[in-house]
This record gives sequence, C-alpha cells and structure tokens, in this order.
Amino acid sequence: MLHITLPDGSQREYPGPVTVAEVAASIGSGLAKAALAGKIGDKVVDTSFQITQDSPLSIVTAKDADGLEVIRHSTAHLLAYAVKELFPDAQVTIGPVIEHGFFYDFAYKRPFTPEDLVAIEKRMTELAAKDEPVVRRVLPRDEAVAYFKSLGEHYKAEIIASIPSNEDVSLYREGAFEDLCRGPHVPSTGKLKHFKLMKVAGAYWRGDHRNEMLQRIYGTAWATKDELQQYLTMLEEAEKRDHRKLGRELDLFHIDEHSPGTVFWHPKGWTVWQEVEQYMRRVYRENGYQEVKGPQILDQSLWEKTGHWDKYRENMFVTESEKRDYALKPMNCPGHILIFKQGIKSYRDLPLRYGEFGQCHRNEPSGGLHGIMRVRGFTQDDGHIFCTEDQIQSEVVAFTTLLKKVYKDFGFNDIIYKLSTRPEKRIGTEESWDRAEKALAEGLQASGCEFEYLPGEGAFYGPKVEYTLKDALGRPWQCGTIQVDPNLPERLDAEFVGEDGARHRPIVLHRAIVGSLERFIGILIEQHAGALPTWLSPVQVAILNITDSQADYCREIAKSLQNQGLRVITDLRNEKITYKIREHALQKLPFIVVVGDKEKEAGAVAVRARGNKDLGVMPLEAFSKLIAADVSSKV
Repeated sequence: MLHITLPDGSQREYPGPVTVAEVAASIGSGLAKAALAGKIGDKVVDTSFQITQDSPLSIVTAKDADGLEVIRHSTAHLLAYAVKELFPDAQVTIGPVIEHGFFYDFAYKRPFTPEDLVAIEKRMTELAAKDEPVVRRVLPRDEAVAYFKSLGEHYKAEIIASIPSNEDVSLYREGAFEDLCRGPHVPSTGKLKHFKLMKVAGAYWRGDHRNEMLQRIYGTAWATKDELQQYLTMLEEAEKRDHRKLGRELDLFHIDEHSPGTVFWHPKGWTVWQEVEQYMRRVYRENGYQEVKGPQILDQSLWEKTGHWDKYRENMFVTESEKRDYALKPMNCPGHILIFKQGIKSYRDLPLRYGEFGQCHRNEPSGGLHGIMRVRGFTQDDGHIFCTEDQIQSEVVAFTTLLKKVYKDFGFNDIIYKLSTRPEKRIGTEESWDRAEKALAEGLQASGCEFEYLPGEGAFYGPKVEYTLKDALGRPWQCGTIQVDPNLPERLDAEFVGEDGARHRPIVLHRAIVGSLERFIGILIEQHAGALPTWLSPVQVAILNITDSQADYCREIAKSLQNQGLRVITDLRNEKITYKIREHALQKLPFIVVVGDKEKEAGAVAVRARGNKDLGVMPLEAFSKLIAADVSSKV
C-alpha cells in the first residue's frame, strides 16, 4: 500500500502509484477542481505527477503562493502560444516568472505595436477558454534539439544544446503549441483567467549587448479578478506618483542628455536634498559618528588590493594622469579604511564610526537608468563602523534603533528585515561566520524586529542585514543595510592595538540608512505623491495678496515667517486671487496665506492648507505656532 501524508497530518492509503490529481479527487470534487499542482516536500509538481512511494503531499491551489507562481508561469506559455498563432514567423526564446507577473522574449521581423498587444491578449483569452489540457513529455537532449530546429525555433534549439548531452529535457504541449520547460504547469489552459499584457520592450538575447535585440512582452497574472484589478489600480496610482513626472511638474530636477545618469537639481529640488542631508548630518552628530570626506579619484593599485579592479572594473569610470591609472570611486569603503589607518588606533578607540555623504560613480548600462532612482552618479549616506567581533551585536542594536527612527521621521513605518547568510563561495572560517551571523540575529532580536533568513545571500566576506521599507502603495524599497566585513581590513592592512598590546584586525560594518540620496528622494516624492510633509517641502508657505494695497503687509508677514526659519514666497502679481490660489495649490504647497483688507486691518491671515482645506482667519502669531508645530511633528 502507498501512504500519502496530508498537511493536517492525516494519511490516505492507495493500492499503488497515484497521481496528484487522483489524490485531490479522492479528497473531494471541489479540491480536484481547484488543484493547480502538488507539493511533495519542497518540490512543486504537476497534477499529473505520479507518486510511487510514501510521501507528504499538499494540493496547491490558486490561494497558495506556489499556485500563483504556477499560474504566472503557465500564462507566459499561453502568451507564447498566442503569439505563434498570430505571428507564425516569430521565434520564441525564454519566458520566466517575475515579480507580479511574467515576460516572454520573441524574435520577430518588425516591432510589436500596441495594437498587436491587444490582439495577442484577445487571442490568449480565446485559447484559455478552450480549456486545452497541458501535457508534459520528456525527450533526450539531442532529439529535442532536432525537434525545435525542425520547427524553425533556432533560439530554443540553442538553449537546449547548452544542456549536458546525457540529460533529458521536458516539454509541455497545449493545443498546437509545445515549449521547452521544467514546469510545473496548470493542468489545462482554462485555469488561466485573470491576466493582462502590460508593455513591450527591447532585450538582448541572453542579456548580452553584443547579441541581437529581441522583443520582450511583459504581462501580469493573478488568481482572482479582484486581485488583478487591485494591481492595475495600484499601477495607475504609481503612474500618477512617478517621480520623473512630478520632478518636472514641481520643478525639482531634470536629467539631461549631456550627462546621462546624473541629476541636475533645480533650486526647489536642491532644497529638498539639503533638508534630507542636513537631517542625516544631525543623525550622524547625535549618534557618535565622525563625518569624513574622501577624494573622488583613487589610484588603480588601491582598487586592485580591494579586489574591485578584477571583479568590478567594467562598472567603474577610469581616467589617466601622468601615466598613472585612476578610477572614480564606486563606493566609499576603501577611503574610510585609509583614514582609519592614519595614526595608531587602540581598542579604546573602538567602536569608531565614520560617516560620509560620499559621491560615487558607477557605469550603469543606459538601459538600466531610471530617473533619479537609478543613476550613474549618486551620493550615499555612507558609514563604516570599525569594531571588534564582540561589539557587532551592540552596534547592530544601536543602528537598527536609529534606522527605525529615521524611517519614521520620513513617514515610513512598515519595515521588512532580512538576514542574508553565508554563500557557497566565501572566505573566512565557519566559526567566524557562525559568530557574525549570530551577532546580527541577536542584534535584530534585541531591537524587537521579526526577520527572515535569506540563506546563501550574504556577501563572500560576511553576512548582512537588509532593511526594506514599504511605501504608501505597498511597494518594497531596500534602502538600509549593515554588513559584517573582516575582509577589507585584511586586504588594506588595517590594525588596532588590543588590550594585550598586540596588533589585531578590526571588523568593518558597512552601513547605510537611506542609501543613495537621489534614490531616497525619488522614493519620498512617490511616497507622498509630490505633496512632501511641511518640514521637507521646498516652499512651505505662499503669501498672496488680493489687491496692491496689501503688498507691504504681505512682505511683513513673509519677513516674520522667514525669521522663524520658514521657506516663504510672496505672490504679489496683479492676477485674480482664484487663479493664484489654484496655481500654488498645483505645486502642492503645505500652506497658502491669503491677505485682503480685513486681514490687514486685523493683523491676521486667511489660511488654506494643502488639499483645499480652509483653516479660516487667524492671528499671524497663531499661524506661526501652527506651522512650527507642523514642521516639528514631521507628519
């Protein structure tokens, strides 16, 4: 007898080999209908998979994360099926699942148009409605190569040819379309109901710019109609909040073709930058960091010692002077170690915390650049803590506590914590990795943080914690990090004198809170839809007169508020007050003050808050207190 153990611990007996679908049917018709796949241990398999020995089994449905993965994977194949139906000359390449959906790359003689996407999506819906079974078969590698060559699918044949010759490959067929895939897939196309094609973009074959350009069609797929609609609504909202669009509308910055991948900050945008930087500078000062500043250009020999010249050279901007090769720094770490090495350091000096608003340059591919979120020239709130192994935990506690406060002040309260552990290729002893991982975990626990492990995702030199914040739309942004590094001090010969009088290597903790200031400001713009909180807003108050007779009083109000440290503009133009109010409201200003003869005579102001909220008429002193409280609260 064959014994199948279900997730609730119960067991079912079968006289011989049984498929996942048959197990689901024996439990109930509703489960049989909902079954998309099965999970045996950690392996997800097709419902047609035959179980031949005693096994644990859970039936995967659309309610499970694994089920959604299977839906998206299968929808990518449905996309390829539809493309081949409508454009028989198109060649299929690869079609993986990605976050929120999938894509598939095609080689075709002309670019796909928006009208093509509409037709393809319609055909996908028609094919799904046929509810054709999805059937798996296995072929020897060479036979599979010959088969796809016979179909004219040369890209697919090339993929299969790269597989070892002694291996078999699996193919999945639905209707007239058959594709190479490991699976698993839904049992039939009728399970695919809630999807939408999003866009088409260029992509190089195998991701290599030296290869031919393909066309990548992106799509999204969900378990229910409501989930699909929620996602599409979120995308619409995200488009409204796009920092590139708001950057233009609010006159904050621009990106120019004369310097691709770098930012031209306008006065308003630079005001936001300065508020973020000066806030972080106070954070440094109040938490034991000494601010330093390293040079932009460093000799090639230093980058060779750190290992960057061998492993990161193609991402570095290089230059030459007097027959010496230099590189613009892509990170600040080596410079901080060179500063640490100046003079003898004692164990009494540790932990020693350096912070820098260090400008870095990385030669990112032009296709990967994205507004101010991903650039070639950026500034980090970079910090390095030089400490002993015994001090790692306490430093992680202090850093995590500080990070949570900073994120809260910027309006982020939902933080995800992840601990990345030792990768397969690494340096150092197992004991040192044990101690470092334990210190990071205990530091997070002592900070009251629930976290998840990312096995094998640490750097080759040490484990790290990633701090990911969620914005108003629920989108994750990984900004903060703290990484344990015993390697760089070894490579650059950094030492301190221990209590025993001997020389020891310090541990370096690489840490950042906001990360790239450019990217973080982009996140802030999208988080607040451009309506930045009063303390960050480039203009906090606009003072508007109704007629020329209030102009001098407006200037007095502006002077008074400016003396309070506020950022104020006056609009004394001979325009209708409704026009001026609307114009400044579109700039998402926190407060608009309107002054007429009555307000002038009473020494008062009529106040409008953002969102067209009429706060009424109040004495200037009362308004000063109101805005001061608003700035102080950082709400």
